[in-house]
Amino acid sequence: MRNRHRLLHICFVFYQLIIFSSPAKSDDSIIERFRAYLQIDTSQPNPDYTNASKFILAQAEALSLESQTLEFAKNKPLILLKWPGSNPQLPSILLNSHTDVVPSEPSKWSHHPFGAHLDSQGNIFARGSQDMKCVGMQYLEAIRRLKASGFQPVRSVYLSFVPDEEIGGHDGAEKFADSHVFNSLNVGIVLDEGLASTTEDYRAFYAERCPWWLVIKARGAPGHGAKLYDNSAMENLFKSIESVRRFRASQFDLVKAGLKAEGEVVSVNMAFLKAGTPSPNGFVMNLQPSEAEAGFDIRVPPTTDAESLERRIVEEWAPASRNMTFELGQFKQRASLHDKFGRPILTATDSSNPWWNLLEEAVRKANGKLGKPEIFPASTDARYFRERGLPAIGFSPMANTPILLHDHNEFLNQAEYLKGIDIYESIIKACASYVQHSKDEASRDEL
Repeated sequence: MRNRHRLLHICFVFYQLIIFSSPAKSDDSIIERFRAYLQIDTSQPNPDYTNASKFILAQAEALSLESQTLEFAKNKPLILLKWPGSNPQLPSILLNSHTDVVPSEPSKWSHHPFGAHLDSQGNIFARGSQDMKCVGMQYLEAIRRLKASGFQPVRSVYLSFVPDEEIGGHDGAEKFADSHVFNSLNVGIVLDEGLASTTEDYRAFYAERCPWWLVIKARGAPGHGAKLYDNSAMENLFKSIESVRRFRASQFDLVKAGLKAEGEVVSVNMAFLKAGTPSPNGFVMNLQPSEAEAGFDIRVPPTTDAESLERRIVEEWAPASRNMTFELGQFKQRASLHDKFGRPILTATDSSNPWWNLLEEAVRKANGKLGKPEIFPASTDARYFRERGLPAIGFSPMANTPILLHDHNEFLNQAEYLKGIDIYESIIKACASYVQHSKDEASRDEL
């Protein structure tokens, strides 16, 4: 039995050597490495960070990249890889990705979410195939090709594989961005995740909507279930909900009419509604409750007039005149719309930002095309880097692909995945070769 286990271990090691050391142009080996990463169950709330880290470190060793494992929170490793540049004085490039994925419901998938099934059309079904294990592996495969071609970067290239993005990134990218380790990297540009595109144009994101999680509570005197009277807790709360609904509809109408993209409007969605007096059989039906509350997930673009939105909340959605308890500052979570310098958290997408021009040109050289730059409709780890005044661009090279992040049957076609490696090879080469501006001539603050 012991010999059998030893033989199996030898076979496993041999298999790892084959897929990690295969020639850069072997598409089969590239796809197998991607599928191997997808098969590691890193779903929240109990992600297998141990095996994900081992996998990434094995990749780094095969590519002769420098590596270190950081833990800003216990049992939540952050893997940082480095490809040293020939001029370490120049600001570096950071390629960020997260290792965790959202939970899944296997019974509602056509293939197991961690089986990485490859069907006859070349579609790879797996949780994380779009969000965002694809991008993490595309970074590595692009570097594999560049190294095989003999390319030497001028700027140092860092790859960060961070934990916990899907639950806010507080023990991952947020602590990383605030660390002495990060400061020592001298980062000049960050690339992070984007979204799939249903057209032939790739999508790129220069900002994102910030979460304002709001809980509104109403109070009133309890009363008999048959009594009609003004200002009950439920009545006051539903007046607020109706006001929120009208605002939501006005914002959504702008999207439906094609006047604004989803990331350019304020979205408001009710997350919970809590009221009633519990009983052994459910709720007391002949008693109007004295308290009621509702929670809202609000997403705010950095271009929004925050003061105006706050006044709306205070005066219309939760006015004290209706016994509403909301006051400014009582958010469950409220992300800032400004960086540490007091500026809107936006990355320039014009000639003032040489990194944007480099990205556009690199995508074009790889036979791709960028669509109009967008504001990401949700939140990513990129916000923690933008808050420090750094330019950060969200980009996941997936064209002609349905948007399936967090959905059942998430998949990415292998041809699109391979094309994305071409795109990143071009991007990394362009950014790592860029020497026109020194650190003083093009500071982070200016970008």
